[in-house]
Amino acid sequence: MKRAEEQYGRGGRRTFRAVLSDSTGSIAATHFQSGAWLKAKYPIGRRLVVSGEVRQSSWGWEIPHPEVEPADDADSSPVHFNRIVPVYPGFERHEQRNLRELAFKIAAGFADALEEPLPDEVRERHHLMSLADALRYLHFPPADAPLTALDAHASPAHHRLAFDELFFLQLGLALRRQGVKVQPGIPFDASAERQAVAAALLPFQLTGAQARVVGQVSRDMAKAEPMNRLVQGDVGSGKTAVALIAAALALQDGFQVAVMAPTEILAEQHHRTFSKMLAPLGAKVSLITGSAAPRARKQQREGLANGVVRVAVGTHALIQEGVEFQRLGLVVIDEQHRFGVMQRHTLMAKGPRPDTLVMTATPIPRTLAMTLYGDLDVSVIDQLPPGRTPIETRIFNEKARPRAYQAVQGELDQGHQAYVVYPLVEESEKVDLSDATQGAQKLQLEFPQARIGLLHGRMKNDEKEAVMAAFRDRQLDILVCTTVVEVGVDVPNASVMVIEGAERFGLSQLHQLRGRVGRGAAKSWCFLIAGYARSQIATTRLKVMEESNDGFVIAEKDLELRGPGEFLGTRQSGVPELAVANLGRDQALLAEAQDEARAIVARDPELLLPAHQRLVRALEERWEGRLKLARVG
Repeated sequence: MKRAEEQYGRGGRRTFRAVLSDSTGSIAATHFQSGAWLKAKYPIGRRLVVSGEVRQSSWGWEIPHPEVEPADDADSSPVHFNRIVPVYPGFERHEQRNLRELAFKIAAGFADALEEPLPDEVRERHHLMSLADALRYLHFPPADAPLTALDAHASPAHHRLAFDELFFLQLGLALRRQGVKVQPGIPFDASAERQAVAAALLPFQLTGAQARVVGQVSRDMAKAEPMNRLVQGDVGSGKTAVALIAAALALQDGFQVAVMAPTEILAEQHHRTFSKMLAPLGAKVSLITGSAAPRARKQQREGLANGVVRVAVGTHALIQEGVEFQRLGLVVIDEQHRFGVMQRHTLMAKGPRPDTLVMTATPIPRTLAMTLYGDLDVSVIDQLPPGRTPIETRIFNEKARPRAYQAVQGELDQGHQAYVVYPLVEESEKVDLSDATQGAQKLQLEFPQARIGLLHGRMKNDEKEAVMAAFRDRQLDILVCTTVVEVGVDVPNASVMVIEGAERFGLSQLHQLRGRVGRGAAKSWCFLIAGYARSQIATTRLKVMEESNDGFVIAEKDLELRGPGEFLGTRQSGVPELAVANLGRDQALLAEAQDEARAIVARDPELLLPAHQRLVRALEERWEGRLKLARVG
């Protein structure tokens, strides 16, 4: 230690600087506060060990707020010196020493007292270290542990903890799935004759992929256990047709059907479709939404309770108290990722073990589907109906906007229509973005001959429906909107979409939006207008959109770039959070964990064997009571 002193900066702000030197030169330890306690840490003439982030300032080289240790401790402390030490995220640098000492005491005193939750044979099969050894290794690695593997979360200890997380996640899902399978369900008559009656309601032939999924759904419905099936398919692949056939099978057997959608616009579209298609069966279809007048709501609820209403199409209003069905046999949930697991189960609980068909147009990577929907059987519609044209996607920066508008005008001149999507409804002080309202005014100047409409989520439902009807009926040329058009709006004459602020959307959302065009025979376009201040990740995202129309390729890339939590909001999913496992990296580990979990549940469906009591205790801790869902479906 060479010297230590207080210094005064602008506004009388005090800074403490201690200058340290050795044979190689000098460096300053800087603290942006002062006090006697700091002087005591830097006794003149003493040898110190100082660590932290080195940077250059107007004073020369310095370490702001370093960790400081007496050099005499270097040989005597087993915690802080001569070893790889942990750095705990979320804590300041000056807090690391105390935290490290606490972790060391806990690891030394209690690690061996932890109950090993994994069965010994599972650990041996997968060459996994014990839980106690893994935790000790992570907090205080041995001297020969590779730093690169530790920092990359790829050490043997990380591998053990990742397997642990994935195994108990899959074990919980396997139990939930088992809880569904062992309950008695409704064995519907899904004979070839009944399927033929249902298929005849559609004004088109099923694609090969649709027919395959209809076969899987029909087999499920014929069983005496409840169907619990997820149907994945890209935008426009024809999932609704599959749901219509399932509904027709249930109706022919005298049961009611509930169809839940995330938005009123989509619920209204489903209501129109189901009313029209199921009319030959004489089924009364009712729309149940939160905006219905009290008198209409009362009549709807009475109709459901006495069985006059055979099909209820609605939003969250379907799961409200007071909505009761006389004989609910089939639940259809559209855009599953918009609903939590509890909402799905609340609707299913309104009938005596109804069959459940869950649909999503958000392609879900296999690893995420195994994680979020491990309790569901999965079907994929991987073929678009004939007549759907590939959509060509182009990226434009602000400067090239006139070229994008020129292309839009070309489509309008051919009699086609256009969407222009904005990420905000109103101007925000925090986010400098043009909003949809101002955008509509600017576009009217750009396209003076065009009839322009505005649609956003804060409009009243009848206003929204009027605007959409005008666009569907070609009374509008350009629809300026927010992401309310992400699902459900089907206008075959719309051939071009412009997405403003495209770098602010996730990949899957961009893909969903893009799927609103390309629904007719005309070649379709999607123009992504990106702001100047976009990150490298945002640029990579947009390039993926330009290069691929495959929703599953896009979803895998989205998962890789954004991580699972942000990708689908796993906090809302009803499954435990993952702290160590990485779904993008640990795909093989997830498959191994699922195999082990399902094998255990197959041998011991209720985990009653004495050898499995450790599993039960660990499950209760990991799932925090959420496994009661296994009893509800």
